[in-house]
Amino acid sequence: MADTTPGFDTLQIHAGARPDPATGARQVPIYQTTAYVFRDADHAAALFNLQEVGYIYSRLTNPTVAALQERMAALEGGAGAVCCSSGHGAQIMALFPLMGPGLNVVASNRLYGGTVTQFSHTIRRFGWSAKFVDFDDLDAVEAAIDDNTRAVFCESIANPGGYITDLDAISAISDRAGVPLIVDNTTATPYLCRPIEHGATLVVHSLTKYLTGNGTVTGGAVIDSGKFDWSNGKFPAMSDPEPAYHGLKFHETFGPLAFTFNSIAIGLRDLGMTLNPQAAHYTLMGIETLSLRMERHCANAVKVADWLERDPRVAYVTYAGLPSSPYYPRMASICPKGASSLFTFALKDGYGACVKLIDSVNLFSHVANLGDTRSLIIHSASTTHRQLTEAQQIAAGAGPDVVRLSIGLEDADDIIADLAQALDTACG
Repeated sequence: MADTTPGFDTLQIHAGARPDPATGARQVPIYQTTAYVFRDADHAAALFNLQEVGYIYSRLTNPTVAALQERMAALEGGAGAVCCSSGHGAQIMALFPLMGPGLNVVASNRLYGGTVTQFSHTIRRFGWSAKFVDFDDLDAVEAAIDDNTRAVFCESIANPGGYITDLDAISAISDRAGVPLIVDNTTATPYLCRPIEHGATLVVHSLTKYLTGNGTVTGGAVIDSGKFDWSNGKFPAMSDPEPAYHGLKFHETFGPLAFTFNSIAIGLRDLGMTLNPQAAHYTLMGIETLSLRMERHCANAVKVADWLERDPRVAYVTYAGLPSSPYYPRMASICPKGASSLFTFALKDGYGACVKLIDSVNLFSHVANLGDTRSLIIHSASTTHRQLTEAQQIAAGAGPDVVRLSIGLEDADDIIADLAQALDTACG
Protein backbone atom coordinates (compact mmCIF):
# COMPACT_ATOMS: atom_id res chain seq x y z
CA MET A 1 0.00 0.00 0.00
CA ALA A 2 1.37 3.41 -0.95
CA ASP A 3 2.50 5.80 1.80
CA THR A 4 -0.14 8.52 2.01
CA THR A 5 1.79 10.70 4.48
CA PRO A 6 2.17 14.18 2.94
CA GLY A 7 5.68 15.35 2.10
CA PHE A 8 7.59 17.92 4.14
CA ASP A 9 6.83 20.80 1.77
CA THR A 10 3.12 20.04 2.01
CA LEU A 11 3.16 19.71 5.79
CA GLN A 12 5.03 22.99 6.30
CA ILE A 13 2.15 24.77 4.58
CA HIS A 14 -0.91 22.77 5.55
CA ALA A 15 -0.30 21.01 8.89
CA GLY A 16 -2.48 22.57 11.57
CA ALA A 17 -4.04 25.02 9.10
CA ARG A 18 -7.69 24.60 8.13
CA PRO A 19 -10.16 27.16 6.78
CA ASP A 20 -11.73 29.02 9.66
CA PRO A 21 -15.17 27.41 10.22
CA ALA A 22 -16.83 30.72 11.03
CA THR A 23 -15.49 32.89 8.19
CA GLY A 24 -13.75 30.60 5.71
CA ALA A 25 -10.48 32.49 6.22
CA ARG A 26 -7.70 30.45 4.59
CA GLN A 27 -4.79 31.68 6.69
CA VAL A 28 -4.84 30.77 10.40
CA PRO A 29 -6.50 33.70 12.20
CA ILE A 30 -4.84 35.46 15.10
CA TYR A 31 -7.15 34.58 17.98
CA GLN A 32 -6.32 37.60 20.12
CA THR A 33 -8.40 36.62 23.10
CA THR A 34 -7.74 35.90 26.74
CA ALA A 35 -10.62 33.55 27.51
CA TYR A 36 -13.26 31.38 25.86
CA VAL A 37 -16.98 31.03 26.55
CA PHE A 38 -18.03 27.60 27.88
CA ARG A 39 -21.11 25.93 26.50
CA ASP A 40 -22.44 25.28 29.98
CA ALA A 41 -21.28 24.39 33.50
CA ASP A 42 -20.70 20.73 32.65
CA HIS A 43 -18.51 21.70 29.68
CA ALA A 44 -16.41 23.97 31.89
CA ALA A 45 -15.99 21.27 34.52
CA ALA A 46 -14.95 18.68 31.92
CA LEU A 47 -12.31 21.01 30.52
CA PHE A 48 -10.84 21.80 33.94
CA ASN A 49 -10.82 18.07 34.83
CA LEU A 50 -8.94 17.25 31.57
CA GLN A 51 -11.86 15.05 30.57
CA GLU A 52 -12.40 17.04 27.38
CA VAL A 53 -9.99 18.89 25.10
CA GLY A 54 -10.77 22.51 24.41
CA TYR A 55 -9.97 26.12 25.20
CA ILE A 56 -10.13 27.63 28.67
CA TYR A 57 -7.68 30.49 28.98
CA SER A 58 -4.90 31.59 26.65
CA ARG A 59 -2.14 30.99 29.16
CA LEU A 60 -2.90 27.31 28.54
CA THR A 61 -4.34 26.97 25.07
CA ASN A 62 -5.11 29.23 22.12
CA PRO A 63 -6.31 28.24 18.63
CA THR A 64 -3.49 30.06 16.80
CA VAL A 65 -0.86 28.53 19.05
CA ALA A 66 -2.55 25.14 18.74
CA ALA A 67 -2.19 25.30 14.95
CA LEU A 68 1.53 25.94 15.36
CA GLN A 69 1.83 23.08 17.84
CA GLU A 70 0.17 20.72 15.39
CA ARG A 71 2.48 21.85 12.59
CA MET A 72 5.61 21.43 14.71
CA ALA A 73 4.56 17.93 15.76
CA ALA A 74 3.91 17.00 12.12
CA LEU A 75 7.25 18.34 10.87
CA GLU A 76 9.24 16.60 13.61
CA GLY A 77 7.26 13.36 13.42
CA GLY A 78 6.08 13.67 17.03
CA ALA A 79 2.88 12.74 18.82
CA GLY A 80 2.29 16.24 20.15
CA ALA A 81 3.90 19.58 20.90
CA VAL A 82 3.66 22.51 23.27
CA CYS A 83 4.76 26.01 22.35
CA CYS A 84 6.01 28.65 24.74
CA SER A 85 7.52 32.12 24.86
CA SER A 86 11.16 31.39 23.95
CA GLY A 87 13.71 28.69 23.27
CA HIS A 88 15.05 29.05 26.81
CA GLY A 89 11.51 28.62 28.05
CA ALA A 90 11.21 25.44 25.99
CA GLN A 91 14.29 23.99 27.68
CA ILE A 92 12.83 24.57 31.15
CA MET A 93 9.47 23.23 29.96
CA ALA A 94 11.18 20.07 28.70
CA LEU A 95 12.97 19.46 31.99
CA PHE A 96 10.22 20.55 34.38
CA PRO A 97 8.16 17.31 34.49
CA LEU A 98 11.31 15.18 34.69
CA MET A 99 13.43 16.85 37.33
CA GLY A 100 13.37 17.41 41.08
CA PRO A 101 15.72 18.50 43.86
CA GLY A 102 18.94 16.49 43.78
CA LEU A 103 18.46 15.25 40.21
CA ASN A 104 20.70 16.00 37.25
CA VAL A 105 20.85 16.25 33.47
CA VAL A 106 23.87 15.08 31.46
CA ALA A 107 24.54 17.76 28.84
CA SER A 108 26.91 18.28 25.96
CA ASN A 109 29.68 20.79 26.59
CA ARG A 110 29.10 22.07 23.05
CA LEU A 111 25.98 24.12 23.64
CA TYR A 112 24.83 27.68 23.09
CA GLY A 113 26.41 29.84 25.80
CA GLY A 114 23.05 30.89 27.22
CA THR A 115 22.10 27.24 27.65
CA VAL A 116 25.38 26.53 29.44
CA THR A 117 24.66 29.42 31.81
CA GLN A 118 21.07 28.28 32.32
CA PHE A 119 22.22 24.76 33.15
CA SER A 120 25.26 25.83 35.19
CA HIS A 121 23.57 28.39 37.39
CA THR A 122 19.85 29.03 36.96
CA ILE A 123 18.56 25.47 37.26
CA ARG A 124 20.44 25.10 40.54
CA ARG A 125 17.79 27.35 42.08
CA PHE A 126 15.37 24.45 41.50
CA GLY A 127 17.82 22.05 43.13
CA TRP A 128 18.73 20.54 39.75
CA SER A 129 22.24 20.22 38.37
CA ALA A 130 23.99 19.52 35.06
CA LYS A 131 27.04 17.47 34.16
CA PHE A 132 28.81 18.73 31.04
CA VAL A 133 30.49 16.08 28.90
CA ASP A 134 32.14 15.89 25.48
CA PHE A 135 29.46 14.04 23.50
CA ASP A 136 32.04 12.78 21.04
CA ASP A 137 33.36 10.67 23.95
CA LEU A 138 30.58 8.10 24.21
CA ASP A 139 32.19 6.33 27.17
CA ALA A 140 32.29 9.62 29.08
CA VAL A 141 28.60 10.23 28.36
CA GLU A 142 27.65 6.80 29.63
CA ALA A 143 29.87 7.17 32.72
CA ALA A 144 28.31 10.53 33.59
CA ILE A 145 24.80 9.05 33.88
CA ASP A 146 24.00 8.00 37.43
CA ASP A 147 20.97 7.03 39.50
CA ASN A 148 19.95 10.68 39.77
CA THR A 149 20.14 11.45 36.06
CA ARG A 150 16.77 12.19 34.50
CA ALA A 151 17.68 13.44 31.03
CA VAL A 152 20.43 13.64 28.44
CA PHE A 153 20.61 16.93 26.52
CA CYS A 154 22.41 17.97 23.33
CA GLU A 155 22.04 19.96 20.14
CA SER A 156 21.68 18.23 16.78
CA ILE A 157 23.97 20.84 15.20
CA ALA A 158 25.76 22.68 17.97
CA ASN A 159 25.73 26.46 18.30
CA PRO A 160 28.15 28.11 17.62
CA GLY A 161 30.56 25.65 16.02
CA GLY A 162 28.16 23.70 13.82
CA TYR A 163 29.30 20.33 15.21
CA ILE A 164 26.97 17.44 14.35
CA THR A 165 26.04 15.11 17.22
CA ASP A 166 25.90 11.35 16.71
CA LEU A 167 22.28 11.14 17.81
CA ASP A 168 21.96 7.41 17.14
CA ALA A 169 24.85 6.60 19.48
CA ILE A 170 23.70 9.04 22.18
CA SER A 171 20.10 7.80 22.09
CA ALA A 172 21.34 4.22 22.51
CA ILE A 173 23.11 5.31 25.70
CA SER A 174 20.06 7.15 27.06
CA ASP A 175 17.83 4.17 26.22
CA ARG A 176 20.06 1.82 28.20
CA ALA A 177 19.87 4.21 31.15
CA GLY A 178 16.08 4.54 30.93
CA VAL A 179 16.17 8.33 30.59
CA PRO A 180 14.91 10.57 27.78
CA LEU A 181 17.18 12.17 25.21
CA ILE A 182 16.32 15.84 24.68
CA VAL A 183 17.66 17.34 21.46
CA ASP A 184 17.76 21.04 20.67
CA ASN A 185 17.09 21.06 16.92
CA THR A 186 17.13 24.83 16.46
CA THR A 187 20.16 25.04 14.18
CA ALA A 188 19.18 22.11 11.99
CA THR A 189 15.38 22.58 11.87
CA PRO A 190 13.20 19.56 11.08
CA TYR A 191 13.97 20.04 7.39
CA LEU A 192 17.63 19.08 7.86
CA CYS A 193 17.31 16.72 10.84
CA ARG A 194 14.48 14.83 12.55
CA PRO A 195 15.93 13.77 15.93
CA ILE A 196 12.98 11.53 16.82
CA GLU A 197 13.97 9.28 13.92
CA HIS A 198 17.36 8.94 15.65
CA GLY A 199 15.92 8.02 19.03
CA ALA A 200 15.22 11.38 20.66
CA THR A 201 12.39 11.47 23.20
CA LEU A 202 11.85 15.24 23.15
CA VAL A 203 12.89 17.88 20.65
CA VAL A 204 13.17 21.54 21.62
CA HIS A 205 13.34 24.58 19.38
CA SER A 206 13.89 28.27 19.53
CA LEU A 207 11.19 29.24 17.06
CA THR A 208 12.87 32.66 17.00
CA LYS A 209 15.53 31.42 14.59
CA TYR A 210 15.13 29.59 11.25
CA LEU A 211 11.52 28.53 11.80
CA THR A 212 10.21 32.09 11.87
CA GLY A 213 13.17 33.12 9.73
CA ASN A 214 12.78 36.88 9.74
CA GLY A 215 13.89 38.09 13.16
CA THR A 216 10.48 39.37 14.24
CA VAL A 217 9.33 37.34 17.26
CA THR A 218 10.59 35.03 19.98
CA GLY A 219 9.12 31.61 20.69
CA GLY A 220 9.92 28.08 21.75
CA ALA A 221 8.55 24.59 21.24
CA VAL A 222 8.86 21.14 22.80
CA ILE A 223 7.89 18.21 20.56
CA ASP A 224 7.02 14.91 22.24
CA SER A 225 7.92 11.72 20.40
CA GLY A 226 5.21 9.84 22.29
CA LYS A 227 7.51 6.81 22.49
CA PHE A 228 9.01 6.97 25.99
CA ASP A 229 7.92 4.78 28.93
CA TRP A 230 7.22 7.41 31.58
CA SER A 231 6.09 4.68 33.99
CA ASN A 232 9.56 3.16 34.44
CA GLY A 233 9.71 4.39 38.05
CA LYS A 234 11.87 7.47 37.48
CA PHE A 235 9.24 10.07 36.57
CA PRO A 236 6.55 10.38 39.25
CA ALA A 237 5.17 13.58 37.74
CA MET A 238 4.17 11.53 34.73
CA SER A 239 3.24 8.20 36.31
CA ASP A 240 1.97 8.92 39.85
CA PRO A 241 -1.39 10.41 40.87
CA GLU A 242 -1.48 14.19 40.32
CA PRO A 243 -3.14 15.89 43.34
CA ALA A 244 -4.17 18.96 41.35
CA TYR A 245 -6.29 16.76 39.06
CA HIS A 246 -7.89 14.45 41.62
CA GLY A 247 -5.28 11.71 41.32
CA LEU A 248 -5.16 11.57 37.51
CA LYS A 249 -2.08 9.72 36.20
CA PHE A 250 -0.83 11.42 33.05
CA HIS A 251 0.92 8.46 31.44
CA GLU A 252 -1.87 6.04 32.24
CA THR A 253 -4.56 8.46 31.03
CA PHE A 254 -2.98 10.07 27.98
CA GLY A 255 -0.48 7.46 26.79
CA PRO A 256 1.68 8.82 23.94
CA LEU A 257 0.45 12.35 24.69
CA ALA A 258 1.28 12.22 28.39
CA PHE A 259 4.16 14.67 28.23
CA THR A 260 2.25 17.09 26.02
CA PHE A 261 -0.80 17.19 28.28
CA ASN A 262 1.37 17.50 31.39
CA SER A 263 3.28 20.41 29.89
CA ILE A 264 0.09 22.28 29.10
CA ALA A 265 -1.96 21.39 32.18
CA ILE A 266 0.88 21.94 34.66
CA GLY A 267 3.86 23.52 32.90
CA LEU A 268 2.06 26.38 31.17
CA ARG A 269 -0.48 26.66 33.97
CA ASP A 270 2.15 27.24 36.66
CA LEU A 271 5.24 28.52 34.84
CA GLY A 272 3.24 30.79 32.55
CA MET A 273 5.72 30.73 29.63
CA THR A 274 2.92 31.43 27.17
CA LEU A 275 3.47 32.07 23.47
CA ASN A 276 1.29 34.94 22.29
CA PRO A 277 -0.98 34.30 19.28
CA GLN A 278 0.57 37.01 17.11
CA ALA A 279 4.02 35.45 17.53
CA ALA A 280 2.52 32.06 16.67
CA HIS A 281 1.00 33.57 13.52
CA TYR A 282 4.33 35.04 12.35
CA THR A 283 5.99 31.69 12.97
CA LEU A 284 3.34 29.78 11.04
CA MET A 285 3.89 32.07 8.07
CA GLY A 286 7.65 31.68 8.33
CA ILE A 287 7.47 27.89 8.39
CA GLU A 288 5.58 27.90 5.07
CA THR A 289 8.88 28.63 3.27
CA LEU A 290 11.23 26.72 5.60
CA SER A 291 12.51 24.15 3.11
CA LEU A 292 13.15 26.76 0.43
CA ARG A 293 15.04 28.97 2.83
CA MET A 294 17.11 26.16 4.33
CA GLU A 295 18.23 25.02 0.88
CA ARG A 296 19.50 28.54 0.13
CA HIS A 297 21.01 28.94 3.61
CA CYS A 298 22.99 25.73 3.16
CA ALA A 299 24.09 26.50 -0.40
CA ASN A 300 25.36 29.93 0.61
CA ALA A 301 27.08 28.57 3.71
CA VAL A 302 29.05 26.02 1.69
CA LYS A 303 30.32 28.74 -0.66
CA VAL A 304 31.27 31.14 2.13
CA ALA A 305 32.89 28.50 4.32
CA ASP A 306 34.92 27.15 1.40
CA TRP A 307 36.16 30.65 0.57
CA LEU A 308 37.11 31.35 4.20
CA GLU A 309 38.95 28.05 4.52
CA ARG A 310 41.22 29.05 1.65
CA ASP A 311 42.03 32.50 3.08
CA PRO A 312 45.55 32.53 4.62
CA ARG A 313 44.43 34.85 7.45
CA VAL A 314 41.94 32.24 8.69
CA ALA A 315 43.23 29.58 11.10
CA TYR A 316 40.31 27.21 10.61
CA VAL A 317 36.61 26.97 9.74
CA THR A 318 34.24 24.70 11.67
CA TYR A 319 31.52 24.21 9.07
CA ALA A 320 30.45 20.55 8.99
CA GLY A 321 29.47 20.91 5.35
CA LEU A 322 33.14 21.08 4.33
CA PRO A 323 34.85 17.78 3.43
CA SER A 324 37.73 18.80 5.73
CA SER A 325 35.44 18.78 8.79
CA PRO A 326 35.63 15.73 11.08
CA TYR A 327 31.83 15.95 11.28
CA TYR A 328 31.33 15.84 7.51
CA PRO A 329 30.79 12.04 7.46
CA ARG A 330 27.87 12.40 9.91
CA MET A 331 25.92 14.56 7.48
CA ALA A 332 24.90 11.52 5.46
CA SER A 333 23.03 9.95 8.37
CA ILE A 334 22.07 12.84 10.67
CA CYS A 335 21.38 15.75 8.32
CA PRO A 336 21.72 14.58 4.70
CA LYS A 337 20.17 17.72 3.22
CA GLY A 338 22.84 20.01 4.62
CA ALA A 339 24.67 21.27 7.69
CA SER A 340 22.64 24.47 8.13
CA SER A 341 24.28 27.89 7.88
CA LEU A 342 25.76 28.44 11.33
CA PHE A 343 29.51 28.03 11.83
CA THR A 344 32.61 29.73 13.17
CA PHE A 345 36.04 30.62 11.92
CA ALA A 346 39.18 31.60 13.79
CA LEU A 347 41.55 34.41 12.89
CA LYS A 348 45.28 33.91 13.19
CA ASP A 349 45.63 37.46 14.53
CA GLY A 350 43.40 36.63 17.53
CA TYR A 351 40.92 38.54 19.66
CA GLY A 352 41.76 42.06 18.47
CA ALA A 353 41.37 41.15 14.83
CA CYS A 354 38.00 39.52 15.56
CA VAL A 355 36.68 42.68 17.17
CA LYS A 356 37.98 44.83 14.33
CA LEU A 357 36.39 42.48 11.79
CA ILE A 358 33.02 42.79 13.53
CA ASP A 359 33.27 46.58 13.36
CA SER A 360 34.22 46.53 9.66
CA VAL A 361 31.39 44.54 8.04
CA ASN A 362 28.66 46.32 6.09
CA LEU A 363 26.29 43.69 4.72
CA PHE A 364 26.41 41.54 7.85
CA SER A 365 24.35 42.59 10.86
CA HIS A 366 26.08 42.46 14.24
CA VAL A 367 23.32 40.93 16.36
CA ALA A 368 22.81 38.23 18.99
CA ASN A 369 20.61 36.03 16.83
CA LEU A 370 20.84 33.40 14.11
CA GLY A 371 18.67 31.90 11.40
CA ASP A 372 17.58 35.24 9.92
CA THR A 373 17.18 35.85 6.20
CA ARG A 374 20.01 38.35 6.69
CA SER A 375 23.62 37.32 7.27
CA LEU A 376 24.56 37.82 10.90
CA ILE A 377 27.88 38.02 12.70
CA ILE A 378 28.98 38.04 16.34
CA HIS A 379 32.06 37.51 18.49
CA SER A 380 30.71 34.90 20.90
CA ALA A 381 33.48 35.14 23.50
CA SER A 382 32.64 38.78 24.25
CA THR A 383 28.86 38.43 23.95
CA THR A 384 26.76 35.24 23.99
CA HIS A 385 29.47 33.21 25.77
CA ARG A 386 30.87 36.06 27.87
CA GLN A 387 29.68 34.55 31.17
CA LEU A 388 31.74 31.40 30.60
CA THR A 389 35.34 30.84 31.56
CA GLU A 390 37.86 30.82 28.73
CA ALA A 391 38.17 27.05 29.08
CA GLN A 392 34.38 26.71 28.76
CA GLN A 393 34.38 29.05 25.77
CA ILE A 394 37.03 26.99 24.00
CA ALA A 395 35.20 23.73 24.81
CA ALA A 396 32.01 25.22 23.38
CA GLY A 397 33.82 26.31 20.21
CA ALA A 398 33.65 29.99 21.10
CA GLY A 399 37.22 30.86 21.97
CA PRO A 400 38.57 34.44 21.99
CA ASP A 401 39.90 34.13 18.41
CA VAL A 402 36.59 32.85 16.98
CA VAL A 403 33.85 34.65 15.05
CA ARG A 404 30.39 33.14 14.55
CA LEU A 405 28.51 33.54 11.27
CA SER A 406 24.89 32.88 10.40
CA ILE A 407 24.80 32.94 6.62
CA GLY A 408 21.67 34.49 5.16
CA LEU A 409 19.86 34.44 1.85
CA GLU A 410 21.69 37.25 0.07
CA ASP A 411 23.78 36.65 -3.04
CA ALA A 412 26.73 34.55 -1.90
CA ASP A 413 29.20 36.71 -3.83
CA ASP A 414 28.01 39.77 -1.93
CA ILE A 415 28.43 37.97 1.39
CA ILE A 416 31.99 36.97 0.45
CA ALA A 417 32.83 40.48 -0.76
CA ASP A 418 31.76 41.96 2.57
CA LEU A 419 33.89 39.49 4.52
CA ALA A 420 36.84 40.13 2.19
CA GLN A 421 36.87 43.88 2.76
CA ALA A 422 36.38 43.40 6.52
CA LEU A 423 39.29 40.93 6.66
CA ASP A 424 41.45 43.41 4.76
CA THR A 425 40.71 46.02 7.40
CA ALA A 426 41.07 43.70 10.39
CA CYS A 427 44.14 41.72 9.33
CA GLY A 428 45.85 43.79 6.70
